[in-house]
Amino acid sequence: MGIYEHLKHFGGKPVVNWESGDFLENPSKMAYRISISWEENDADAKWTDKFSQFLSEPNVGEVTAIIVGPWEGAMDSSGASESAVEALVAAHGKLPNLQALFVGEILAEEAEISWIQQSDLSALFNAYPLLETFYARGGNGLNLGSPTHALLKTLVVQSGGLDAEVVREVLGASLPALEHLELWLGDSSYGATTTVDDLGPLLSGALFPGLKYLGLCDAEISDEIAAAIATAPILGQIEVLDLSLGTLGDDGALALISAPSLGKLRHLDIHHHYVTPEVVERLLALPISVDATGPETAHDDEDRYVAVSE
Repeated sequence: MGIYEHLKHFGGKPVVNWESGDFLENPSKMAYRISISWEENDADAKWTDKFSQFLSEPNVGEVTAIIVGPWEGAMDSSGASESAVEALVAAHGKLPNLQALFVGEILAEEAEISWIQQSDLSALFNAYPLLETFYARGGNGLNLGSPTHALLKTLVVQSGGLDAEVVREVLGASLPALEHLELWLGDSSYGATTTVDDLGPLLSGALFPGLKYLGLCDAEISDEIAAAIATAPILGQIEVLDLSLGTLGDDGALALISAPSLGKLRHLDIHHHYVTPEVVERLLALPISVDATGPETAHDDEDRYVAVSE
C-alpha cells in the first residue's frame, strides 16, 4: 500500500531523493522527491529553502516531475503545506515543463495520514498548464477549488477521511482530458462525509467523457457505491473499477455480479474486502480480471474497517 513506502516511479519516471548539492542528471527523465527529514526538521530547516536550492540548478527547467515530501512541521502536524504550495506556484516560470506533481508523499511512519495538514492547492492547476498527473495526500485543510485544466489525465486524492466538499470540488472541475480519477474516501471517524448521492453526477458518466479508471477507494460505504455503479451509466464507460481498501461485502459484490452489463470493464480491484469465499468465486468467474486479494473477516457490518483511516 502506497502510504507505507515511497513511490519508486512517478509520472512514468524513476524517483530520486534530491538533496542540497545534488546535480540534476538527466532531469527530464527523473522524478525528484524534495523533503525535510526528521533531523532537518529538528534543526528548523525549511522546505522552501531546500526547494530554492533545487531551483538554482542550471538545468532545472528540464524537470518534468516533482514529489513534495514532508515539509517542516508535517511530521508532528504543526505545519501545513501552504508555504510549499506558495513556493511551487511562484516557481512556475522556472519549471515550464512540469507534467507530474505530488503534494504530500508522507509515509505513515513519518505522519499518519489523518495528521497531514494540507492547504489550498487550487493555484497549482493554473500555474502548471502542462500538468498531466496530480496527486495529493491528506484531507485536513485540503482545498482544490474549481480546477480547470486542459491536459490533466490523472487526479488522485488520498485521505483517511475525505470531506464531501472536496469531492464536490473534483466533480465540479473542468478536466476534459481526465482518464484516471482516484478518491480515497476514508472513515467517518476521521472526517469522511461523502454519500452515494454526492457521487451521482460522477456515476452519470456525464462529467469526464474520457474517464477509463475510476477509483472510489478506502470507503466505509463500498457496498452502497458498488450497488449504485452496477446500474449507472459510468459502468458502460470505464475500463477499470477500483473499490479496493474499503469495506466491500457480499451485498456490493452481488450487485456488480448482477449488473445488466459490464460495458467496457476489463478489471475490478477489490483488494482488502469482506466478500465471502463463495461470492468471490462468482466474481472470479466474470469475464474480466479481478483482484480479490486481502480478504478480511468481520462478525457483522459494524466490525468492518477501511484499510487507511488514522
